[in-house]
Amino acid sequence: MKTFKFELNTPYGRFFSGDVEAITLTLMDGDITVYADHSFFAAPVRAGFIRIKDESGVWKNAFVADGILEVKGHNTILMADSAEWPEEIDRERAEKSLAAAKETIQLSTFKFEAAAAEAAIRRAEFRIRVKDSG
Repeated sequence: MKTFKFELNTPYGRFFSGDVEAITLTLMDGDITVYADHSFFAAPVRAGFIRIKDESGVWKNAFVADGILEVKGHNTILMADSAEWPEEIDRERAEKSLAAAKETIQLSTFKFEAAAAEAAIRRAEFRIRVKDSG
């Protein structure tokens, strides 16, 4: 199968770089799979799973936080707030973050507090799901 170059960068450095057959992730309006020769676009990415199909055809799962995806020619770049392989995720920490965010929602009096807590819940839930998938 045809491949393309994919980079996933975070503020902490390059998380992944290599030739891939496909990537699947969640945009703000739904899931998308990008293959070689995909049409050009840029779009915001929501926190969740990213699945990367390497050049040998093996799918790898990771957690990715919110970011921006740019598909351009034979290069696809994702700039994300953070990314983690399943073995890098601390399940206990994710569960504590989930509990704290749920408590914040119950106690919040402002919309921005609830929105931030909902985003934290999404990140924690996906970290746990990615950890369980690895």
